[in-house]
Amino acid sequence: MRIELASEPGGRERPNEDWVSASVPAEGRGGTLVVLDGVTPPTGSDGCVHSVPWFTARLGGALAELSASRRDMTPASILSESIRRTADAHRSTCDLSHPRTPQATVVLVRWDEERVEHLVLSDSALLLEAPDGRVTPVLDDRIDRLPEGSLASVEIVDTRLRNKEGGFFTAAADPGVASRAVTGVTPRGNVRALAALTDGASRWTERFQEGDWGAALKMLRTAGPQGLIDRVRELERADRDSGRPRRGKPHDDATAVLVQL
Repeated sequence: MRIELASEPGGRERPNEDWVSASVPAEGRGGTLVVLDGVTPPTGSDGCVHSVPWFTARLGGALAELSASRRDMTPASILSESIRRTADAHRSTCDLSHPRTPQATVVLVRWDEERVEHLVLSDSALLLEAPDGRVTPVLDDRIDRLPEGSLASVEIVDTRLRNKEGGFFTAAADPGVASRAVTGVTPRGNVRALAALTDGASRWTERFQEGDWGAALKMLRTAGPQGLIDRVRELERADRDSGRPRRGKPHDDATAVLVQL
């Protein structure tokens, strides 16, 4: 088994709000992967005294711990309980009803000798590669289905569409959002590799169209996660220097993970 990952902030002026954890049990026959992309609030109050990295560290820690220790729980129930634990950690000091209370996108994967379980919530991407090389993307495409959704991001979508019917969902303070996640189970023999990308890294495919999802996984295998992120940064700089109008951040936190089973 090979696990390789890279994560870097979008700029020096802000901390990295992504969070990633990969773990393998002592016997080495299974593992877990958690990738979060913290949602950067606009300037102004979000009703919380804590930072986005504070939130992603606590939510990610709960997801990683429960994924490894509670094999009896489904990924959706793990997400629900992790959101509840994180909310309990700051509900006495913060307004968790605020629409921009700290929140994150989620990719959660757990595998053993028999199966690969997955969960995706919001606009991070999970890629599953079959033994024949075919790559299947697992995407929560609700943002893409919003008006002008192909140009949208979690940070800039109207608050009226956030965690609402007809909009999109993120992991914030409501444990019930876990039921909105994209989940599934694949036989372990049908997966030889998997990859997870926050939207700052998936720009390689989704914004800059350097290749399809299969090509993205090949890039991860040949250049490594850092190589893919470095290429995204090159493309972002070229895009900025071109003077063409762009919606969204010129640079974003980027995390990429490759797991070869």
